[in-house]
Amino acid sequence: MNAVFSNRTDAGQKLAQQLTAYTNNPDTIVLALPRGGVPVTYEVAKKLNLPLDVCLVRKLGLPNSPET
Repeated sequence: MNAVFSNRTDAGQKLAQQLTAYTNNPDTIVLALPRGGVPVTYEVAKKLNLPLDVCLVRKLGLPNSPET
């Protein structure tokens, strides 16, 4: 399997390269979903000089559907 990104930091840096039009945009914030999303979005916010916030969510399970 060929990995597109070496890790989440690399993914965030590569994503930021695609979003440079938003650099220093006062109407833009970067929202992160906890766990895997925070390291990615941190790199985006840092590179684009944008504020970063975290959107807290709770995973909801389904009855009779075990977690995998």
